[in-house]
Amino acid sequence: MFGFSTVVVSGNSMSPAYNQGDWLVVRSLSGKKHTLKIGEVYLIQDQIRPGVKLLKRLKESRMEHGLVKYWVEGDNPSSEDSRKWGWLERDQFLKRVMLRYRKGA
Repeated sequence: MFGFSTVVVSGNSMSPAYNQGDWLVVRSLSGKKHTLKIGEVYLIQDQIRPGVKLLKRLKESRMEHGLVKYWVEGDNPSSEDSRKWGWLERDQFLKRVMLRYRKGA
């Protein structure tokens, strides 16, 4: 109903904030009612591998030829992100991370 789901972190591009095996609650982004916020972490479409989703932190936005463009980075300096791909468009953002939780034992 509200577009919430869960994902498990795979890899270390967002370390130390989120680490391999962490479970996250994410919320779908639908329409213009969801404003992208600097500093928030989003699930985005990988620029190179269709179907692969990545976690990245929104660092900056700017207007370019009438369209807003977005710069994302992983918290880990060795992350592949806008430092390699460049600026992203709004439709590449899929979900926003709401919180991390521990899976029951």
